[in-house]
Amino acid sequence: MGNAWWNLTLRFLLELAALLGLGMAGWSLSGGWWRWGLALALPLIAAVSWGSFAVLNDPSRSGRAPVPVPGSVRLALELVILFGGAAGFYAASYTTTGIIVALFIAISYAFSFDRLGWLLKQ
Repeated sequence: MGNAWWNLTLRFLLELAALLGLGMAGWSLSGGWWRWGLALALPLIAAVSWGSFAVLNDPSRSGRAPVPVPGSVRLALELVILFGGAAGFYAASYTTTGIIVALFIAISYAFSFDRLGWLLKQ
């Protein structure tokens, strides 16, 4: 799977953006002490899920899978977290940022057909 360096960099930045967007959504959609709890819990849950649920021998990762899952489950998890982050920006009233992040997610996956095919075969 030969993802170009720019796409791997974009993917990493999108992962960070997703965590930020989820935190911003948690902050803006709640009040009181819940605001702090959700702003911290949503990105933490996403990061732990991202790092834990993986396809065994995924060449785009370390190859290890703390919790092995089928490729379709991994792909669904990625899409939920990444687009969830974009939706988080949108929900936090950063509409343009949410749309731009969603477009970059689509661009990254458009240039990752080899990885998508591999995931769906696992």
